[in-house]
Amino acid sequence: MACGRNLRTTVAVLMLTGSLMGAVACASATPRGRVYLRVGPPAQIVETRVVSPGPGYVWLPGFYRWEGRNYVWMPGRWDRAPRAHARWVPAHWVHDRRGWFMAEGHWR
Repeated sequence: MACGRNLRTTVAVLMLTGSLMGAVACASATPRGRVYLRVGPPAQIVETRVVSPGPGYVWLPGFYRWEGRNYVWMPGRWDRAPRAHARWVPAHWVHDRRGWFMAEGHWR
């Protein structure tokens, strides 16, 4: 009788785990490593830039990052360009047929 109860408990736990894993499909990864989300990010926050710390610094605007359960605002900041004439391409969210994914900011 105890063996039957253990088996039922194990099956119930496995079924619950499977259903929870399916419910987490709000964010899904692809072979390219992109994480797709069903809900797009909130509207951008308008930031006030502080004075540049010096020559050669570039303003990197803030953006929303997905933190597993919700979007979190990452404030903008000043940073030095890695080389002369480098240009910052800001992080941004892109929507396609699979949902929303983030294009990370990078130097070009």
